[in-house]
Amino acid sequence: MTTDNTFNKPQRWGVLMAYFGVAAMSQILWLNFAPIVTFIQNKYQVSELAVSSLLLSFPLLYVLLSIHSGTLIDKKGYRFVIILGSVISAVFACVRSFDSNFYMLVIGQTGIAIGQPYIINGISKLVSDWFDKESSAMATGIGTAGMLIGMAVGMGVTPALNESMGFTSTLWVFAGLSILLTLIFIVFGKENNLVKGHAVAESAMGEIKLLLKNKNLVVLFVLWFFAFGVFNGLTTWLDKLITPNGLNAEEIGLVGASLIVGGIVGSLIIPVISDKIKKRKPFVILSCVAALAIIYPLCTMHSATVIYVLGGLLGFFFLPGYALLLSMCEEMAGIDKAGAATGVFMMSGNAGAVVVIALMPILSGDDALWTKAIYLMLALMVVTLALVAGPLKEVVSKDKVSA
Repeated sequence: MTTDNTFNKPQRWGVLMAYFGVAAMSQILWLNFAPIVTFIQNKYQVSELAVSSLLLSFPLLYVLLSIHSGTLIDKKGYRFVIILGSVISAVFACVRSFDSNFYMLVIGQTGIAIGQPYIINGISKLVSDWFDKESSAMATGIGTAGMLIGMAVGMGVTPALNESMGFTSTLWVFAGLSILLTLIFIVFGKENNLVKGHAVAESAMGEIKLLLKNKNLVVLFVLWFFAFGVFNGLTTWLDKLITPNGLNAEEIGLVGASLIVGGIVGSLIIPVISDKIKKRKPFVILSCVAALAIIYPLCTMHSATVIYVLGGLLGFFFLPGYALLLSMCEEMAGIDKAGAATGVFMMSGNAGAVVVIALMPILSGDDALWTKAIYLMLALMVVTLALVAGPLKEVVSKDKVSA
């Protein structure tokens, strides 16, 4: 067993905040094109399908690389893998800044998408290494708040930068920030060595088979397929969902930002309460209920102010579910397999994202209001709520394992 001193090293906050930075950057680089889809279409004279590839490549490549990144984290350590992903993302952020044609954007986004799972999947192992079980959801919440801040910056700041600086300069600003935050993690993102030496001997498929024997984990993976699919469908097609209500590009960017800012606040509050009462499931249920109540009015109201408020409320209640489910995933799998479990968890969610992002425009067809796409999101949240309220069992946290 570990002692409290193992987890009370002051540098753990520096490590967590260094991760916070690279996690935020990965989301900025992903979603910075979401609020300016129409601008990119017009600039390069490409189709809606072509523009969607700039966003769809992320969940698609996450599906393909998530398990590899998770098992690599278990074997090589999260520091090595997070740095690997950050360097890849920074390099390709520079590549896409040479934006003379649309294909440079595609190449750059594809490279950034390759790096993303190697960054994001490190959170569970990092938290297990530096934080005890009483503060694990809180620490995960801070890490995921970094991702949410990145989403907010990507969606909220990009239209304003594009308007004031121009498209090319905006891309170079993000590339420079990516390089800076990568260097910060290289300096401060140390390992505590609590979990070092526990790398598993099984192959990737062997690890997956072991994880899938845990029925509670399987339920978790399935419900995350639906929930993360809804979130990605909403954020990816926010422009198309809300533009018919009379909002312009900057207002749509602010709607996305309000959603994420609400999520940041919620992710810093709700997981802390969850840690204190040692319950996860009631808060995940709350996340699902909030999504069901808010998604339809968010996508159909015509008042920008009301939509900002609804976006903030949706973010506050819905997005902390991400941190809570990640904590449950690590608690169910145990420290040794936390990386692989997070890999499967994120693979499942991003598979859902690919499906939902692709289905929404197909279902909507020529319907300018995208009503069928809204109903699809609501139906998937009903399924998610049923899985959380029914077969998903509350987790009894396991003690940390000493090195």
